[in-house]
Amino acid sequence: MKSRILSSSTITGQNVHNLNDENIGEIKDLMIDLNNAEIAYAVLSFGGFMGIGNKLFAIPMEALQFSDNDDTIRLDVNKEKLEHAPSFDKDNWPMTADNQFMDSVYSHYGYKNRRHAMAK
Repeated sequence: MKSRILSSSTITGQNVHNLNDENIGEIKDLMIDLNNAEIAYAVLSFGGFMGIGNKLFAIPMEALQFSDNDDTIRLDVNKEKLEHAPSFDKDNWPMTADNQFMDSVYSHYGYKNRRHAMAK
C-alpha cells in the first residue's frame, strides 16, 4: 500500500461503507489527542433519518480502510455490531482522553488502545 497523507477536510464528510458495500455512515470529524500529537479517533455518524436521531461513534483510525483506487472509506463491521458500539450524542462529545471510554471503543473493534498503554 502506498503511503498517503490526507487533509482532515478530505476525510470529513466521506461516506463509510462496510465490507458488504452498505453505507453505514459519514465521517463527521477527527478528534486529535494534543498530548500525543496524533488522531485519537474518527467520529462516525450513523442511524437516524435525514440527520435527526443520528448517533455518533468513535472509530479507531486503525479500523478504517482507505482505498487506493477511489475515495471509499471502509469499516469491517456490520450494522448490528455498529449499533452496539460505544456511542455519544451530538450534544455530549467526549472531550477528554477518558481511558475507560477509549479502551471500550478500541476493544469493540478488536484493537488495543495504544494511547492508554503509552500513558502508563
